[in-house]
Amino acid sequence: MKEIIEIFKNRSFSKLFFANFSSQMGSMIGMIALTFYLLDRFSSQPVFATLAELMYSLPTLLIFFLVGVVADRLDRQKIAYYCDVICFMMSLLLIGAVYIGWMPLVFFFLFLQSGVQKFFFPAEHGLLQGTLSKEEYGTAAGLNQMVFSLFNLFGAGMAVIIYKFFGIYGALVVDSISFAISAILIRSGTFSESARMPNGENSIRDINVTNVLKDFKEGFQYIINFRLLLALVAGFFMLGIVNGGFSVMPFYLLKYKLVPNTYEEVSAVFAAVFGLGMLAGAAFASLLVKKLKYYQMLSGGMLISGAIVVVASFSETVWVFILFMTLLGFVLPSVNVAIGGWLPSIVDRKMMGRVQGWISPLMMLSQSITLGIIAVGFPNFLSIESLFWLVGFILSVVSIFYAVFLPRLYKRVELDMKELLSGA
Repeated sequence: MKEIIEIFKNRSFSKLFFANFSSQMGSMIGMIALTFYLLDRFSSQPVFATLAELMYSLPTLLIFFLVGVVADRLDRQKIAYYCDVICFMMSLLLIGAVYIGWMPLVFFFLFLQSGVQKFFFPAEHGLLQGTLSKEEYGTAAGLNQMVFSLFNLFGAGMAVIIYKFFGIYGALVVDSISFAISAILIRSGTFSESARMPNGENSIRDINVTNVLKDFKEGFQYIINFRLLLALVAGFFMLGIVNGGFSVMPFYLLKYKLVPNTYEEVSAVFAAVFGLGMLAGAAFASLLVKKLKYYQMLSGGMLISGAIVVVASFSETVWVFILFMTLLGFVLPSVNVAIGGWLPSIVDRKMMGRVQGWISPLMMLSQSITLGIIAVGFPNFLSIESLFWLVGFILSVVSIFYAVFLPRLYKRVELDMKELLSGA
């Protein structure tokens, strides 16, 4: 608790924290409400809900070579601010597109908004890394995990309530307001020049083809030559499959197997209980991170999570399913806190944007492939249970991969750091 109080005394961190909270909360409400809207309007065509998720992930594959370079070369504060402003305008345009009722236009604006959002997070992460000390990264990761838990606890419930009482338009209005609040907080923050522009001052004219390719190549070489980072990035690709599956799997299981007539209400209960599990798990993980190594939390958390996912697929009642998902919610934060605390502590501040520029597209690539398989295969070729089996298997594979390789790579980095310090 003392560490949390101290970190919030940093006003720059506080504004970044609440800006990120506002942006993600509104975006989550808008996305969940849009999923419900598509499932209601096109009940016999679940492919539309999957397509909406694809519109969220596909833009990364088109702009991934730009995202990290922009975050490392331009003013990160301005990038985050203008991303929020543009997303605010896109939310308003989405309201108009839904009103017209032409789905290609809805997907188009969703695609554009998602593309702009992809520039926000590397810039925000870079600002955060330049605002905190290495000792505070673990605490910040725990706080971010608790925020994510609160999203699961209240986000889906709020989305259902807003959607039920105010419709899709009300949810999209909340979405737009959240981006506006985030933009105001980012703009009012005071960040050091080294946090905003760790590579010196550059202009938009410097973001040309030659420099983009050069920086993108440097980011690739940095990851390839840093074996510990390479191992983590490889695991992120597999985790993208998990994210893609879980973005739609629980809703499908509830609607098409367990409670087809009341899946919206049960989804809110499921999300709230899952969020409670994650909130408790985040608090536990914040304590665990001081007792265990990062790689122990990663491999152990993934192995237990994979087992829970497989067992949950055999649930015959909604309450049994919710119980297993609550257990999953308790375990997952240990994975997220470990990753969130480890990455900024090993990545050079000047390279953070370019590293994030590689991680995001790799995750989105595997996430998009997964969603594409679900869109084509479900329910004609794939059962909902088989989707859970696939995700559980992947979690187990990544767990074994981490358990074998990360300890020796961790020791190598520790040894290199000691040699560097002794030489200095």
